[in-house]
Amino acid sequence: MGASSSSEQTTVPIEQREAETLAASTGALSTLQKCFSNLADPHSGAIPYDSLQQCFRLSYENPVCEGLAIPVSFPGVLDHVGCCIAELFFVTEKGGVSWIEFVRGYNRCCARKTLSMSVTSLLRVFSVALKKAGLPCNLEFETGDDDCKISGWLMPVDVLMLLWMCWAMSWYSRTREFPREKGKLCLPDVKHIVLSAIESCAEAESGLNVWDCELSGLEVQLPVGKFLTWVLKTVSTLPGCFAEFVYAVLKHSASQEAGLECSTSSAAVTSSTMACSSNLLTPGIAWAVSLTLTGPLSEEISRACFPSDANGINNDLLYRSHLHGRGLNRFWSNVQGYQGPLLVLISATSEDGSANKRNWIVGVLTHQGFENRDLFYGSSGSLYAISPVFHVYPPTGKERNFVYSHLHPTGKVYEVKPKPVGIGFGGTLGNERIYVDEDFSKVTIRHHAADKTYQSGSLFPDQGFLPVEALITEVEIWGLGGRGAKDVQDSYKNREQLFTEQRRKVDLKTFANWEDSPEKMMMDMVSNPNAVRREDR
Repeated sequence: MGASSSSEQTTVPIEQREAETLAASTGALSTLQKCFSNLADPHSGAIPYDSLQQCFRLSYENPVCEGLAIPVSFPGVLDHVGCCIAELFFVTEKGGVSWIEFVRGYNRCCARKTLSMSVTSLLRVFSVALKKAGLPCNLEFETGDDDCKISGWLMPVDVLMLLWMCWAMSWYSRTREFPREKGKLCLPDVKHIVLSAIESCAEAESGLNVWDCELSGLEVQLPVGKFLTWVLKTVSTLPGCFAEFVYAVLKHSASQEAGLECSTSSAAVTSSTMACSSNLLTPGIAWAVSLTLTGPLSEEISRACFPSDANGINNDLLYRSHLHGRGLNRFWSNVQGYQGPLLVLISATSEDGSANKRNWIVGVLTHQGFENRDLFYGSSGSLYAISPVFHVYPPTGKERNFVYSHLHPTGKVYEVKPKPVGIGFGGTLGNERIYVDEDFSKVTIRHHAADKTYQSGSLFPDQGFLPVEALITEVEIWGLGGRGAKDVQDSYKNREQLFTEQRRKVDLKTFANWEDSPEKMMMDMVSNPNAVRREDR
C-alpha cells in the first residue's frame, strides 16, 4: 500500500509511484493513506466497492426551495451520485478497489487539469446519474476520458438540477459534521443563473421572456458546446464543486477510526440557516458571484452561501440604505476606513416602452475601499448583471476607470466645472457606466460603448443604447476583506470619534477673564467701531 516505508520504495512499481507523486502534488497523499487504511478490508487489502459507493452518496430528505419548484426526480438524481463517482473514476479489481486504483481514482477527480476537462468530468457524473434515475439524457461522450468530445444538448431543467447537484456537493464539503441520518437540504434560488445559460446558449429565435417565465415549462435545447463556453466564461469555478466534494469525503473518511462505516449522508441543514432574508445578498446571488471568483474572495462571499451560523454573515454588511439611511453622507460614514474588497449591490426599478415596471439588480466588485476623490481610481473589479439574468463583466485592461466616489468639497471653493457628486463605476466623468446620485434616489445605467474599463454587455435585459435612469429601491455594501479589514475600519472609526470629541471640548480656563474674552472684544467693536485700538505686542 501507499504507506510503505522508504526502504521499500525500490520495489514500488513505476505506475504506483507516478500515481502517488501526482496525488502528493495536491497535498492529499497522507489523507489518502489514512482513508485507505480505514476503509480497506483487512483480508483482501482493498476497499469494498459498496463501501466506496456509500462514501460518496448524497442523500437528502425532501429538499426544499422557496423560490423554485423542485423536480420530483431530483432527489433520485442525488441518490445515484455516489455510485456514479465510484463507477466512473475508480476501477474495481478482484476483492475491491486496490491502493493504486484508489489513488488513480482520486487523481482523475481532483488532480490538476484543464477547465474543460473538469467540466467534462462533472457532466459525466450528472449524465450517468440522470440515466440511473430513469430520466432522459441527451448527452453523448465519445470515450470514457475527461478529454473526450461531447455532443448533444441540455434542457433548462437539466441545468437547474446540475446547479443544485453542485450546490449539494459544496454544502457537503463545507459542513463540519457528517451525521448518519438523512439531512434536510435547503436549495437556493438559481433562476438567474439558469436564465443566463439559456440566454447565452439558446438560439436567437427562442423568444424567451426573462421577465416572466417558468423554468419547468421551458422547452429550449441548449447545445452542449455552447454550454461549455458559457461555463468557462460565466461560472468558471462550478466544476471545482465536484473536486472539493471528493476530497472532503475522503478527508472525512480518513479522520474516522478504523472499522467505522463511512457516513452515508450529508449534513443536516436547519431551515433557519437558509431562511429567506430581507437582504439583497441572498444565498443564490452570493453563490453565483462566488462561482466567478477564486481564492480568498470566493471564500469570503461563500460565507453568505454556507454560513457557519445564521448571523455570521451580517457582520460583513457595511451599509444598507433602508437600515442606515439614504444619501452619500450616510453611505460614507459606514464605509469610510474600510480598505478591503467590497461588493456593491443596487436594486432599482425602471419602465420599458410600454410603461411596465421592471425590477432588476446590478452589482460591482471592487478590490479596494472607497476614497473621496474627484478622479477615477482602483486596481481591478468586475460588473455584474445579477437579476433577472446573471452575467459577469471583468476588466478589459484598456482603461482603469474602476471606481469614482466624490463628496462635496469641505471648503467654499469655486469650481468652473464642478465634478459630479456621487459614486460611479466604469466609463468617464459625466458618462459613467453605473452612476448613483448624491441622494441615492436614482441610478443611471449607460451602454457599454461608453465604457472601456469593463467588458461589454447589458446590465439588465432590453437595456438599449440610451442611458436609463431608474429609481433605487435598495443599496447594499458588503465587505469581503475578512476580519482584518473590519478590525482596521473599527480602529479608524474609534480614532475619528476620539478626535471629534476632542475638538468639541472647550477650555474654559482660557476665557475665565472677562477682559480677555472674545465676547468683550465683540461688544467693544459694536459699541464704538471707529475707536482706534492698538494691538498688544
